[in-house]
Amino acid sequence: MKKLPGLAATALLMAAPAMAADYNTDSQPSPEVAPGIYGKMSTQVTSKFKLAIGGYIKLDYAYNSVNLGNNGVISPITGAIPSKAISDLTKANSATYANQEQSVFSLKQSRIWFKVDGPGFSGAKTGGLLEVDFYGDNSAASESPMPRLRLAYGTIDWPHTQVLFGQYWDMFGPMIASTEDFRTAAPQGAPYGPRVPQIRVTHTLALNPDNQLQFALAVQDPNQFGNNNNAATGEYGPSVNYAGQAFYINKSLGTAPGYMSLSMKPLTVGFFGLYGTGKAPSNANHSLETWGYGMYAFVPLHGSRDGKDRTMTVAFEGQAYGAANLAYSAATSASVVGSPTTISSTFSPTGHQSPARNWAYIAQLKFFPIQDLGFTAGYGSRHTFDNADFSGIDNYQKWNQQFYVNATYDLNAAIRLATEWQNIETRYGNVNGNASKAASGVDNTFRLCAYYFF
Repeated sequence: MKKLPGLAATALLMAAPAMAADYNTDSQPSPEVAPGIYGKMSTQVTSKFKLAIGGYIKLDYAYNSVNLGNNGVISPITGAIPSKAISDLTKANSATYANQEQSVFSLKQSRIWFKVDGPGFSGAKTGGLLEVDFYGDNSAASESPMPRLRLAYGTIDWPHTQVLFGQYWDMFGPMIASTEDFRTAAPQGAPYGPRVPQIRVTHTLALNPDNQLQFALAVQDPNQFGNNNNAATGEYGPSVNYAGQAFYINKSLGTAPGYMSLSMKPLTVGFFGLYGTGKAPSNANHSLETWGYGMYAFVPLHGSRDGKDRTMTVAFEGQAYGAANLAYSAATSASVVGSPTTISSTFSPTGHQSPARNWAYIAQLKFFPIQDLGFTAGYGSRHTFDNADFSGIDNYQKWNQQFYVNATYDLNAAIRLATEWQNIETRYGNVNGNASKAASGVDNTFRLCAYYFF
């Protein structure tokens, strides 16, 4: 048995010349030790169809003035910031965490995607995309990330119509706030983050070369249902969510940097909405509605000179909405309000719950003094429709708000550095069960980010 390690080593040494013939032996910075891992990577990646690979590595550092928990590198999707006045120490928004600070690194927002260009179909192009990040277990330590499905869809594209099926961005609330923590200020007016299974049809009607109308309709997974999301109510039923968008697009006014400042976007204004229903055991087996509606605008206040150069571009982006029972996307602070009916084999004939309602708005300005340097400043706020709806609910969120300011600088086409300051406040009502008491939780976050795009 003692001879085996020596025999194995001898076999590897004898095989080394043959193996080296297939390896890249450049010595800058060091010889390749395994194909496609170190050294040059010039071999084309192929699959059954044309395949492209991309993504980015992202290192985040965040200092939070309160403890935002295991996932503290980004602000909480619930919008609940810890308050020194909340005495239930088992809650993540309690005084326990409000009296602590937090300093955390993370690479979980790194992503990789695979994009496919497939064969034609009835005069259309076909394609697909698969993307993962590493937030599969939010409770895991920062150095122990797990893959998580983000986008996974196929498309059929005709000249003016696209059919998309798979997991894609939720149709409600199209604005993506340019915060570096990628929470996109969801609890403060920009609840764009969820990706949900859906079938979507988008049609573009060209009025002339520079003006067009764009309409999108979708049926999508009702994520507010209890079997999909633990922020929900245990709803069930036959209804999916029905969603739509209608936008006017004008290219004659120029373009300005859009999402992550990686693409240029023209003037876009319009409306969006969503509707669904589901029965809930907690509501005496009666139906609860889910709805939302709003308006959106992206305006290049000072457009790019050639549609590519970001120098001296200025853009305004904003939206406002009303919504009910959309806590899963943070469009509302809760799913339902009211007293639940006792769940048993025999349901009470009267339900006591109704959808939780919120309204919100958000706006931001983005400015690039030079091609590689960009600044963004924004403010968003989410409010209850009526505080009386939350009667009897301890520590409910009356309103949330966020100020954010950040700067990005691109060293080259691959490396981006960013820094950000966020001030986030949650105003609570019925604090510790006292109907006359209100209190706030406030967080100030200072963030540093480094990206490597590939």
